[in-house]
Amino acid sequence: MKKIIKSILTSIFVRQAKAILKAHNPLIVVVVGSVGKTGTKLAIANVLKQKYRVCYQDGNYNVPLTLSFVLTGQQLPTLTNPFGWLKVWLKGQKYIYGRFPYDVVVLELGTDAPGDIQNFKNIVNPDIAVVSAISEEHMEFFEEVEKVAEEELSVAQFSTSLVVGSDDCDKKYLQLFVPSSKKVIKYGFNAPAQYKVSAHRTSHHSFKVHISIPSKHAVETDVNVAAKHSVKPLAAATAVADILGLSTKQIQKGLSTITPPPGRMRLLDGIQNTIIIDDSYNSSPLATEAALHALYEMKAPQRIAILGSMNELGAVSQIAHQKIGALCHPDKLDLVVTLGEQANTYIAEAAEQQGCKVIRTLSPVKAGKVAAQNASSGAIILVKGSQNKVFAEEAVKQLLANPSDIEHLVRQSDFWMAKKVAQFTDMQ
Repeated sequence: MKKIIKSILTSIFVRQAKAILKAHNPLIVVVVGSVGKTGTKLAIANVLKQKYRVCYQDGNYNVPLTLSFVLTGQQLPTLTNPFGWLKVWLKGQKYIYGRFPYDVVVLELGTDAPGDIQNFKNIVNPDIAVVSAISEEHMEFFEEVEKVAEEELSVAQFSTSLVVGSDDCDKKYLQLFVPSSKKVIKYGFNAPAQYKVSAHRTSHHSFKVHISIPSKHAVETDVNVAAKHSVKPLAAATAVADILGLSTKQIQKGLSTITPPPGRMRLLDGIQNTIIIDDSYNSSPLATEAALHALYEMKAPQRIAILGSMNELGAVSQIAHQKIGALCHPDKLDLVVTLGEQANTYIAEAAEQQGCKVIRTLSPVKAGKVAAQNASSGAIILVKGSQNKVFAEEAVKQLLANPSDIEHLVRQSDFWMAKKVAQFTDMQ
C-alpha cells in the first residue's frame, strides 16, 4: 500500500515540478555521481549566488518526488498525513502561476539502481550536468563499476553541457557512455582537467586553493575545508560559474564562503581538547580512502579512526572492506574502532594484519565511548560510516566537547532517532 501511495504522490508532484519549470524556464544545473554530490551541489550554489538568484536545497532531496519540494522550498510531509500533502501541493501550485524568485536551479539527482537517472529525463532539461565521481555504489544492483558509469553518465543524453571530475571518472567510461558529439569539460587535480586545482594545507581546517580557468586569470583563495579531496567541489563550482558567465572576482568571493556540510569532513571540537573529523553522513570505498589520507596528513599526537561498515556494496563488499583495512597503518593510526558486521569482520582483520590495534563494536554509542576512553589530549578522531545499522553520527555525539554541536550532526530528526532506537539497544 505504501508503494502505491508513494507512486501516486510521485506522479502528482513530478507533474507540478514540470509545470513550474516550464512556466519560468530557469537555468538548470544538475549534479550526479557516486560520491560528493551534495558537497558539489552546495559549492556550485554558493558560487552562483554571487551573480544569480539560486534555488537549491541543503539536504539530499534527490528523487523525482522531491524535485517540486526543492523548487518551492518545502519539506516532505509524512506519508500518512494527507492534509500535509494537500497543503504543500496547494502552495506549489502558486509557483506555477505566480512569481518564481530564482534564475538558476541547482539539483542533485540520485540513483539506487539502473534506470533511476533516466527517470529524470522527462522532468528536467539541464543546461549543465556535473558528474562528481564514478566508483562503487549500490553494487547489489549494479554488480560492476562499468554499470555504475553507464547509469551516472546517462545524464549526458538529456543535458546540454557535461562537466566531469576527471580524477574520479575513468576516461574509458566517457568514451563508452558519452556521445562523441558531446563536449566534455573536466575539472580536478590532474591533467587533462581544464579547470585544474591545486591545494596547500595551511591548518587542520583550511587550504590555500589555486584553480586555473581557461582564457582567464586563475582563482586563488583560502577555503575552510579539512581534506584535500574536499577541494574538488570548488573546482566543479568554478567550472560551472565560468560557463554561466561569472567574473573571476565573483568566483573567488563565492569560493571563500564555502564550508563543509554536516557529516562531510566537518571538524568539531571533541572532549579532552581533541578534534573530531565528522564524515558520518555516508561511506564508500573511495570516500573512506580519501578520509583516511586526510587524517594521515594531519599532525597530531594521536590518531583514532572509527570505521563503520560500508553498506550496499553487494558481491564486492568483502574485498572492499579488506582494502580499507589494509590502508590502516600502525605508524599512522594509534587505534582503529570498527563499527558494524562487515567492518568488524573484514576491516578489523585486515587492519590487525597490518599491525594496528583494533577494537570491534556493534553500536555507534559503544564505538564513540571506546574512542573517548582511549583518546588523549590533542588527538584527531575520524568518524566514518554508512547509514543503516551504522549511524556513526551517534559515535560523534559521544565525543563532542560542546553538546550544542549536536545541531551540526546529520540525521537528528524524530524520524531518524526512532530508527536508531529500534536498531540499537543502548540508545533506548
